[in-house]
Amino acid sequence: MSKITFRDVTSIAKAFDAGLMPDEIKALLKRHKITDDEYQKLESSIGRKPTMAELGVFSAMWSEHCSYKSSRVHLRRFPTTGKHVVVGPGENAGVVRLEGDVCLAFKMESHNHPSFIEPYQGAATGVGGILRDVFCMGARPIANLNCLRFGKRTADRMRFLFENVVKGIGDYGNCIGVPTVGGNVSFDDRYNGNILVNAMTVGMIRENEIFKGFASGVGNYLVYAGSATGRDGVHGATMASDSFSSSSAGSKTTIQVGDPFAEKLLLEATLELLRKNLVVGLQDMGAAGLTSSSFEMAARAESGLYVELDRIPVRAKGLNAYEMLLSESQERMLLVVTPEKWPAAQAVLSHWEIDFAVIGEVTNGNRVKIAHKGVLEVDLPVAPVVDSAPKYERPMSSARKVPALKPDLPKSESVEKTLFTLLADNGSMKWITDQFDQDIGIRTVLSSRQGGAAVLKADGEWLGNSKIGVVISTACDELKCDIDPFKGSEHSVLKCARMISAAGGEPLGVTDCLNFGNPMNPEVMREISDSIDGIAQACRKLEVPVVSGNVSLYNETDGISIRPTPMIGMVGKIGDISQRKPATISASNGSVYILTPSTPSAKLNTAAYGKFFATTQSPKINDVDYAQELEAMDFVRSLSKESSVLGVRDVGRGGPLATLAKMLVSTEAGVEISGLSGDEGLFGENQGTYVIICSGDISKEYQAKLKHSKLQHVGRINESKTWRVGNEEFPSSSIYRAFNTSLDFT
Repeated sequence: MSKITFRDVTSIAKAFDAGLMPDEIKALLKRHKITDDEYQKLESSIGRKPTMAELGVFSAMWSEHCSYKSSRVHLRRFPTTGKHVVVGPGENAGVVRLEGDVCLAFKMESHNHPSFIEPYQGAATGVGGILRDVFCMGARPIANLNCLRFGKRTADRMRFLFENVVKGIGDYGNCIGVPTVGGNVSFDDRYNGNILVNAMTVGMIRENEIFKGFASGVGNYLVYAGSATGRDGVHGATMASDSFSSSSAGSKTTIQVGDPFAEKLLLEATLELLRKNLVVGLQDMGAAGLTSSSFEMAARAESGLYVELDRIPVRAKGLNAYEMLLSESQERMLLVVTPEKWPAAQAVLSHWEIDFAVIGEVTNGNRVKIAHKGVLEVDLPVAPVVDSAPKYERPMSSARKVPALKPDLPKSESVEKTLFTLLADNGSMKWITDQFDQDIGIRTVLSSRQGGAAVLKADGEWLGNSKIGVVISTACDELKCDIDPFKGSEHSVLKCARMISAAGGEPLGVTDCLNFGNPMNPEVMREISDSIDGIAQACRKLEVPVVSGNVSLYNETDGISIRPTPMIGMVGKIGDISQRKPATISASNGSVYILTPSTPSAKLNTAAYGKFFATTQSPKINDVDYAQELEAMDFVRSLSKESSVLGVRDVGRGGPLATLAKMLVSTEAGVEISGLSGDEGLFGENQGTYVIICSGDISKEYQAKLKHSKLQHVGRINESKTWRVGNEEFPSSSIYRAFNTSLDFT
């Protein structure tokens, strides 16, 4: 390709004044979220004033969304290595070993701001983006999950947001043919102005086939593959690094538009290219589009690139260089291919009906040069753009003010009323999961339809006739995180591990999506730092490293921040899927056991109970007893081998009684509880607690293994359709109805 000589011709570049920054220039930098100090660093690093296209490049690459400039100094405290880790943070997805050479690639990412502006496309393209992060590593996606937070049901637009987010997730996943097998949802007024939509994908890959995004080999072709470029998503990365106001929640021009059928073709084409070893490097065009993929691939390979934008397939007239570089149009990949293998690669792309074009080549010099219409619009060194993004140690408050509890109801006097209220708060995910195809791909053994962790088969082409399975969970307890970000984050990690253990699995690795408010607020920055430390401690104690993740900041509207919401995704392994234990059961007869710490100390003010009912307790979370947690996880894993055990579920929001109701919701069985009493015993959320339902009795030999926990027989289930708790009796139908109709917005 002919090289074009750099010429500073853009009007914005000419407008920069050497000694002064006129008001319009200050406004321009503010719109790009670049501070005066950052601009001075930018200009110093390139030795001149930037063009408009270059300003856009820096704006995107130095945004919170791409550079993690407020969190990078803290994220390094995560444990990221371990016996199962194959690829840690820094790549498109993390990878852990499942068995032999079979590995799991997985990651979680946010699409919060786009989903609040345009919920259907925001949620759909969130799914598409996380799928590409996984399959561009060479892994075949086997499961999608999602973690959702909405405001109060009566809040403005909330029904519209809820229904369209769910539809967007369902439509994209269903069309591309990857089952949506798990997730969680909750409703709280702190998300009225800023909902959360986090998506997770898990894929399978052989260790020697893991692919990384390098743009290496001078003279190799740089190839654009996938859907044509439009104006959708321009400034998406910058918008995702900004706060909302009620008068201006953002622009729909920053929202991407997805096509799951195009993504399916791109997925198959990508996997075939990788399987046939036809590409040197590959990366999806996600946040910041062509800008991030080109600069990041060049940085990994310590190479340079030359690009001609005129060669890119477009679907909008009059696109300028700035728009083409920052467009986040979906279903696009950037490939590096040797000239010798290009004919074979072309054949694969043509077979899958993928649009493609050679748009440049790999060069020496560690610079990225990008031309458009005969003008070299970008000529930048790679390092300042990728590696020299600002890293801030933002001011943090020395201590947070514990949020005041404002319960709507007095201390409960009725078990039935309390249980009804707690079950109706978040309730069943049935309406949501009914929108998702959970069984496509014929791997799904357990899914969110049953509650608890998802379990998928890993046999067939991967492990022959092995019975090994993949276990996946997601969780976040934002109520506890709001009271104590460190301990709440510990419990969020532990919640995932408890879910995996309850199903019979062993945790292997963690991904996260850290959702917080404005990092310029010292209290929010304290929440971020404490939460990272809490996650790090739990992961070290469990020996489950963090191998991938995402940070989403500025989740606030009119200065009102969301609760600290560090979503956790965890993958695990079960040796024999026939021994998995569901979190719901179909039987109407059996014994009810509860596994609790030997010295329980249930706190109602830190449980879902404290959200609704007045208590006399102070909002304080107990320290985690890791000896008890690990013992309890080992214990329930060992129970998975017992055929008499019908179901196991860790105690979550609402305490033991609500957990038991969720386990029985499909049977509407009757219950007789005599071994639990008082609000703390019935509704407290003790750490490391599980409800176990058996067809018979658990043998004494199992109970003898316990040192830090105790196992109690607390009642029975039956066919009476009546709940008897102590001296109180009420029909089971009212309880199950509260759970199943709680997503009714009328």
